[in-house]
Amino acid sequence: MLRTLIARGIRLQTVNYSVVIPAYNEGKRLAPTLQQVLAYIQRQGWDAEVIVVNDGSTDNTAEIVRSFAAAHPELTLLENPGNRGKGYSVRHGMLKARGEVIVFSDADLSSPIEEMPKLLQAITQGADIAIGSRWLRAELQTTRQSLHRQLFGRIFNALNRLILGLHFKDTQCGFKAFTRRAAQTILPLQQIERWGFDPEILFLARKLGFRVVEVPVRWGHVGGTRINPLVDGSRMFQEMMRIRWNSIAGKYSGACEMPAAQPVETVPGRPAARP
Repeated sequence: MLRTLIARGIRLQTVNYSVVIPAYNEGKRLAPTLQQVLAYIQRQGWDAEVIVVNDGSTDNTAEIVRSFAAAHPELTLLENPGNRGKGYSVRHGMLKARGEVIVFSDADLSSPIEEMPKLLQAITQGADIAIGSRWLRAELQTTRQSLHRQLFGRIFNALNRLILGLHFKDTQCGFKAFTRRAAQTILPLQQIERWGFDPEILFLARKLGFRVVEVPVRWGHVGGTRINPLVDGSRMFQEMMRIRWNSIAGKYSGACEMPAAQPVETVPGRPAARP
């Protein structure tokens, strides 16, 4: 029945969970990722969908998704208008998602899909947004990044605290869950379309008073990353300053701040200090 409705272009209104995977030239590793994600969802018996957002790939990324979708009606391919960036892809997928809880995951599954229940538990316990963290319990890291990448991450995190007031151990882990309400409220305000989008959506969440919980997850570095610490680090710093300027200049004017912001938590039940 579901396959027939989708073939006719009819989508059911909502599902419990959506998993959004942004993808750019992921032909070499997307098939194993989809096998793992789809098999796990099936084992859990979840009412769920999987959305792959193709960010203008020039390889066979789209063809791989279509081949899987032929046998899995819960899988959807979304196409960006060219290469727009990871931030654009995440926003595109999450705003199209039908889930009551929407998770986005990197295509390399550096945080295994089996860690998803940890994020869902935080949502069930009252969080609006649950963000996977590599550094709340560093012993959960199965493969560490190189020392220079770790140093870059520490510097970036310190700047997030100083410039944006984001008191998290890790803002960049590509494994986050949102309630539908949080996603539909925050993402239309997002303006950063590339790597620096994570701090922006967390900054907006804080501004809007959503409750954000940082959750320790298993994580392992996967080779083949496209981030250049110097080039992309400079760009991400510029984007961080742009977020602060956007806020000062009223460019997030659609964001109606709540009377009392909810505390950011790094450990459930233990609020982190705010500036």
